[in-house]
Amino acid sequence: MNLPNKLTLLRILLVPVFMVLAGMTQYGAAGWQPGWYLAAGAVFALASFTDFLDGYLARKWKMVTDFGKFADPLADKLLTTVAFLYMMRDGVCSLWVVALILAREFAVSGVRMLAASSSTVIAANMWGKVKTVLQMLTILFYFFAAALAGPADVMAVSLISSALCWLVALATVFSGGIYLWQNRACFMQAK
Repeated sequence: MNLPNKLTLLRILLVPVFMVLAGMTQYGAAGWQPGWYLAAGAVFALASFTDFLDGYLARKWKMVTDFGKFADPLADKLLTTVAFLYMMRDGVCSLWVVALILAREFAVSGVRMLAASSSTVIAANMWGKVKTVLQMLTILFYFFAAALAGPADVMAVSLISSALCWLVALATVFSGGIYLWQNRACFMQAK
């Protein structure tokens, strides 16, 4: 297994670590502990950096593999979906946003499975990468803002995070629509 694929696996392994840290407290609730948000944000930042690094190294060293094309987007989906679920729990991300994100990811995964049944691997397109970066930046903003803001700033952090979540929803729907349109041949060939 090459280094880019190991970095992808590391990102997958960091998901439960992030979950434990994010689950230790709830933003704005009684007993809220900002240190847990800082730790969760740091783990999320490290995992997000591996996303950039594994892709960069795979292209630079010409180590792009079918495993990487499959596992890299899966690792991203796991990491970001879990984070948005915690943001929904905290009341800063709407159920509608999370539902749109999940629907897009299931639809894209379905197309990838159809393509794989005919031995075709479909890599993420540019719009999917833009969507992922926007998701990661939104999550990073929330977790670090939740850690660094005082109790009086709860409303401001919540409003900004909520607006960013809706921006993510728009990018998610847009990128999903483009992906499905570009790969519509997979539907036509399905039996």
